[in-house]
Amino acid sequence: MPIQVVVIEDDSQVRKHLEQLINDTEGLHCIGSYGTGEAAVDGLSRHHPDVALLDINLPGISGIECVHRLKERSPQLQVVMLTVSDDSDKIFQALQQGASGYLLKSCPPSEILRAIHEVHAGGAPMSGYIARKVVQSFQKQGRSISDDENVSPREQEILGWVAKGFINKEIADILKISTETVRSHLKSIYEKMHVRSRAQAVAKRLRLDI
Repeated sequence: MPIQVVVIEDDSQVRKHLEQLINDTEGLHCIGSYGTGEAAVDGLSRHHPDVALLDINLPGISGIECVHRLKERSPQLQVVMLTVSDDSDKIFQALQQGASGYLLKSCPPSEILRAIHEVHAGGAPMSGYIARKVVQSFQKQGRSISDDENVSPREQEILGWVAKGFINKEIADILKISTETVRSHLKSIYEKMHVRSRAQAVAKRLRLDI
């Protein structure tokens, strides 16, 4: 089955370009395209996508609010934000609401396609530049990292590989454990760090390295 993708973008030209890019790529299928967050939330009752590409600056409800509503309706949906903005506060807010990745619209098409596959496989696609912005956002808001003291050495090791961009299967192969064991460790990490997404956990881990 191809990965089912929806595009939520108010610029019709950009939206059509993304639709074509997805449908011209083997293994991907664009099942919905929306110009507003309201339309996307309504459309989710008819479609069941795996991944959403979402512009953060939408008319009506914002992209940030749209993430929140989409994740409420479909917790398994993976959301990748696409935007011209590199505002650290907006990045952090989007991740807080459940976005799993964040890319600038200026990135090449190949990076967008790679992000779709990566987030569907359990990854957190963010460029190094965006990851640093996330770290700065945590610092600005005074986020505590004391919770990390409760994370076991094995969990710290897995989180380190996640921060480097490795997906669950790759981590499992490196550590010679099952993919299910990696997922179990990640679930424990999220609970201990009080985060709701892989991207937030990566952000906290990166902050430790500054």
